Amino acid sequence: MYGKKFGKTIKLFLLDGVPNGRMTCELSNWTGKVYKIPRNKIKNSSDRSELDGTGVYLLFGKSDDENKSVVYIGEAENIYKRLLQHLSEKDYWNEAVVFISKDDNLNKAHIKYLENRLHQSAIEVNRYNVKNANTPTLPSISESDKAEMEEFLQNVKMLVNILGFKAFEDIREQSNESNIIKLKIEAARGANAIGEQTSDGFVVLKGSKIATSITKSFPQGFKKLRDKLILDGVIVEHKFIKDYLFSSPSAAAAIVMGRSANGLTEWVTEDGRVLKSIESGQ
Repeated sequence: MYGKKFGKTIKLFLLDGVPNGRMTCELSNWTGKVYKIPRNKIKNSSDRSELDGTGVYLLFGKSDDENKSVVYIGEAENIYKRLLQHLSEKDYWNEAVVFISKDDNLNKAHIKYLENRLHQSAIEVNRYNVKNANTPTLPSISESDKAEMEEFLQNVKMLVNILGFKAFEDIREQSNESNIIKLKIEAARGANAIGEQTSDGFVVLKGSKIATSITKSFPQGFKKLRDKLILDGVIVEHKFIKDYLFSSPSAAAAIVMGRSANGLTEWVTEDGRVLKSIESGQ
């Protein structure tokens, strides 16, 4: 996602002196600046003159009836006033992440471009429920401006991830392909799956097949998850039609095999090594 990897210096400043308060985040050699503001601290930010300018913002919250977190992606020519509006209009969010330019180099077309591209990325990654009612319009900008905004966009995505929100992070690791270890399960009742261990959990890859039936002792929680994946169209005719991130190798193995499973011993490499031995360096 970020191209060739180099070391980066990031400066975090706690505006309120506490970890759960307002903070700013800056990246070395970058004109952008980030504000992370809890909902209950928005009105405390009236003295931050930088927020009176243009920028893009993200509203993050939790869904009461679904497993996914939610995000709203917006742009404004006066960020602070727009956030005040959202306090009365939207109650599902609890944190705002704002991106501005320290040199005031973002105009209306720039922020609308960033809004559209962030919306598109969040939809494609599908980690969060995107609360925008409509797809933001993609403006026409010059080739040079587009290149500049794409670079700005990559830094936005990276810093959003660093601040703890993975709304734009692909569920598969964006590292050297040669460093990724593929693991598989071939089991009874048609189970035949391939997966990868990642920093967020365990990803079962598109095309993997699950068992055509479940055992009588299959845990109720996993049965509900299996049924939901089928209902949501992640699994169609016993096959994953998209990559899916599970919280653990065992959860992934259980869904694939249709029974309780220890993912550390069920997932194996092509040469027969179990995940447990890989993680322990054996």
